[in-house]
Amino acid sequence: MDKTVSLPDQPDRSTAVTLVETSSNPSGVVLVNTYQTNRVGDPMDLVALAQQVQKGDEFIRANACNRLTVIADQIRYLQEQARKVLEDAKRDADLHHAACNVVKKPGNMYYMYMRESGQRYFSILSPKEWGPSCPHKFLGAYKLQHDMSWTPVEEVEKRDAEISIMDKLLNSQAALPACTGPNFEGLSK
Repeated sequence: MDKTVSLPDQPDRSTAVTLVETSSNPSGVVLVNTYQTNRVGDPMDLVALAQQVQKGDEFIRANACNRLTVIADQIRYLQEQARKVLEDAKRDADLHHAACNVVKKPGNMYYMYMRESGQRYFSILSPKEWGPSCPHKFLGAYKLQHDMSWTPVEEVEKRDAEISIMDKLLNSQAALPACTGPNFEGLSK
């Protein structure tokens, strides 16, 4: 049984309250005094019930908005990660197509130069090794990783530290604990 109630502090807004259906003989048996269970009580009881229903609706809406905000933040983060992956893949492909007269081996550092003609090429000689007789414009230094990706020289130390941590994890003979939470034990530098 639905009742519509206007709240005292919001007379222009009404809330529907659903009350439990009543029966004088549920399943054919009189269980309680129907006068006590079916009489209309204090009208403020109905108002209090309507306020509770309205408050529940407000909390549910706020909770849903908060959870959707978290999901939206995660989507933005994943979009940013996808953009970075695509940029890195493009850079790696461009670097792999640069001219080079040596076989590139993972783990080594290579130095990118540009000729007057605009051709970009890799050398195993750094600008420091060339000294003042460096023949072409220096563009940057990159380390070829074992997964055939390229790491700019300014990120090599950080990347090597990350790889070292992963190697420790992979080489660890200890079994992973059964807990589902994150476990960073033994991964300190």
